[in-house]
Amino acid sequence: MGKIIALANQKGGVGKTTTSMNLAASLATLEKKVLLLDADPQANASSGLGVDLSQIDYTFYNCIIDHIDVREAIYETDIEGLDIIPSHIDLVGAEVELLNFDNREHMLRNLLAPLRELYDYILIDCSPSLGLITVNALTAADGVIIPVQCEYFALEGISKLLHSIQLIKKKLNPTLEIEGFLLTMYDSRLRLANQIYDEVKRHFQELVFDTVIQRNVRLSEAPSHGMPAILYDADSTGAKNHLALANEIIKKNS
Repeated sequence: MGKIIALANQKGGVGKTTTSMNLAASLATLEKKVLLLDADPQANASSGLGVDLSQIDYTFYNCIIDHIDVREAIYETDIEGLDIIPSHIDLVGAEVELLNFDNREHMLRNLLAPLRELYDYILIDCSPSLGLITVNALTAADGVIIPVQCEYFALEGISKLLHSIQLIKKKLNPTLEIEGFLLTMYDSRLRLANQIYDEVKRHFQELVFDTVIQRNVRLSEAPSHGMPAILYDADSTGAKNHLALANEIIKKNS
């Protein structure tokens, strides 16, 4: 029975998509069967894993709005064991369209239910908002990873996200747990980065992953080549960080 993990933070630019792509690729490299669902209309995780959006028939939008069989929207990536359900800019309008559906908060949970037995991990890359699609993702998920960038204002908005998670737990998904806070864009040379690290660790203690994602040029370059860091440069710090994170998650869930 696969575990569904959403990566969410309504603050943009925290490294959520980078983490989604690279964590998914790292889990697959460690011989796990992984599905990445791109639930962000920007579709950066899709293009970052080499999906040519002009060449595909169905996306997450078609599944959730047009009720296309979800299996029709699953595509293989260049990494063995890693599949993806790509996103599309049309997803921007899905928030409004979903308002007309009954049981609208549970659409994604129902969609993913038959896929659980096919994968070890299903990761959901959420958009930087707390709209209906993200609510769907958190309602479908067993756990949520919250990326936090090691910069000023890092903790801004986290209380709002935690409040939303509590509400979803109370009303829609009582089994939802925080998988962990993940510190991203970490630069050990900066005093501020170390202060943020200490502050997050003090606030959330054992909920903070041991692994930290460091600032890394190769990690930033990889998506423009349509591949995760582990394919682009397996020896890069970014690739090693995400492999360590994947190992930590596997160990936590074993």
